[in-house]
Amino acid sequence: MGTQKLLLPFGETTVVEAVVATALGSGVDRVMVVLGSDADEVRKKLESSGAAFTINEDYARGMLSSIQAGFKALGGDAEAVVVMLGDQPFLPAKVVDAVIEAYRTGGKGIVIPVFRGRRGHPVLVDMKRRDEVLGLDPAEGLRQLMRARPGDIREVDVDDANILRDMDTPEDYRSIDSPRAKAYH
Repeated sequence: MGTQKLLLPFGETTVVEAVVATALGSGVDRVMVVLGSDADEVRKKLESSGAAFTINEDYARGMLSSIQAGFKALGGDAEAVVVMLGDQPFLPAKVVDAVIEAYRTGGKGIVIPVFRGRRGHPVLVDMKRRDEVLGLDPAEGLRQLMRARPGDIREVDVDDANILRDMDTPEDYRSIDSPRAKAYH
């Protein structure tokens, strides 16, 4: 992206503030933000949100290292984790809630939203898989868990293509229907 994408403007707020607001507006019990690059600046944007924070000192190893840091930081009373990406500010809370409901009613330890046959985010992982997640190779990502536990996966159909959409390039960011995003160069 060439800049800290979490701090880019998104509507009246920033990308990361929108993601945390979605999490807080959903049925999750608490929100844990895993900070990595530019941790101090990102934390400042979220200080009044009510979210908790943990630091991933190893963030350069990739997204799974941040997921692992979040799992480590959660207390033993957590039942499951909804893994939300920091660059999906357009994801609505109703999708998070659909994933949580599928977990509560489905008897599976991994729940993945699906739009027109394609898996997306957020992914829910039962804490019974905590040690497995912590033992995964960050270079290979969370998909290792899905490959190892196909019988423990519940897919939930959602009618929202945003589960497939994130912001990895300036073009992705400019495609957001926002004058502030379209002005980004």
